[in-house]
Amino acid sequence: MILIVDDDSSVTASLALLLKQAGYPTRSAANAEQAMERLRHERFDLVLQDMNFSRQTTGEEGLALLGQIKATHADLPVILMTAWGSIELAVQGVKAGAVDFVTKPWTNEQLLQSARTAMGVAAAPKQDLQSREELDEAYDFSNVIGRDPVLLKMLTLVGRIADTDASILITGESGTGKDEIAAAICRNSARREGPLVKVNLGGISSTLFESEMFGHVKGAFTDARSDRTGRFELADGGTIFLDEIGDLDLSCQVKLLRVLQDRTFEILGSSKTKSLDIRVISATNRPLSELVEQGQFREDLLYRLNLITIHLPPLRERIDDIPLLADHFAHSIGTLYRRSDLQITDAAKQWLKKRPWPGNVRQLKQFFERAVLMSTEDVLDVAHFEQATDLQQQESGSQDFPAPGSMTLDEMEEAMVRKCLERFEGNITKVAESLGLSRAALYRRLEKFGIEP
Repeated sequence: MILIVDDDSSVTASLALLLKQAGYPTRSAANAEQAMERLRHERFDLVLQDMNFSRQTTGEEGLALLGQIKATHADLPVILMTAWGSIELAVQGVKAGAVDFVTKPWTNEQLLQSARTAMGVAAAPKQDLQSREELDEAYDFSNVIGRDPVLLKMLTLVGRIADTDASILITGESGTGKDEIAAAICRNSARREGPLVKVNLGGISSTLFESEMFGHVKGAFTDARSDRTGRFELADGGTIFLDEIGDLDLSCQVKLLRVLQDRTFEILGSSKTKSLDIRVISATNRPLSELVEQGQFREDLLYRLNLITIHLPPLRERIDDIPLLADHFAHSIGTLYRRSDLQITDAAKQWLKKRPWPGNVRQLKQFFERAVLMSTEDVLDVAHFEQATDLQQQESGSQDFPAPGSMTLDEMEEAMVRKCLERFEGNITKVAESLGLSRAALYRRLEKFGIEP
């Protein structure tokens, strides 16, 4: 049952018809008093609430009603309805406990999808799975290695919401495996048979954003020599994974918000509007809330992206998983290089546990692969990893680390960027990975130091 709160009878009638056709019974209320009376005597699965149902433009009564609902029905999902020009008001509502907001005039499919998602998340079973074995029986997490309690708690949440269409924001340091979690969500969802389109937003310039994401028709601009299908259209019917979302500039954020809000877009050079049926997963290693405070990230976009937030712990917070990861890499890397008998000693595993891994799982894997390539033996011991460490230090020049006070932090940073550019012969992707930066962050440093890539 869905409760519709709006003082405009034509709106409530239209929504009631739409929801009835979709199989959802409804009740309506014209004001806060009627809404609370309904909630006291009937059970509802969702509230669709207009923010200005009393015809006031401030939305204060709408926020007050939301507060009443959350105070008496904390687990009842509420979706707010507001005009596009009042999105800031809707964001306040999300902060106060609403699960989503829909702008008027709404598109029917978007409103229905938002309603289905909100009710799906609320109804998702809150399983208390105690072990990795229980998780693996219930879900397919074959690409996620580890047994740490923090990791298992995160995977339990992933499993619970995977089969909904909730927008998910994955946070965590570089190298923690955010793309692996996105793949796991997709693999355990109802969209598992659909496409999973991965987009590194840090690698797309603002001038190419529309062409890359929405596509273009031949002749749309000077270099458009043929039609191009955009990433959103490629993901239709499946999932789009927006990596490095924190690196997107403000002009592109506005364009992205419109698509996520309406689930429609226009191909560059065409006036035809296309509809989308997609799930959105995004990821970042940057603190988006801080970027919002600094005016670098839109608050309304943040709340559109993170109906559910999943945080990946860094490797230093789950060091007991390092031996499991080592065994996994021994198998996968051994298979890659046709060394199926590759093993690692217990002493080497303990040695790896004591090492710092600022680059997290990605750094551990790259280091492990280096040790494999440097050795012809099938059993890797401490000495093999120490040898790989020595070579890595020689290549990075870390043995020539500047004396304290001889260089400023900016000078050290510039020197490291230049050294990596030389080491990787200008390959921006490899340079960015070696420094633990996104491509966009690396380009900002190149511009800062006046370095030509």
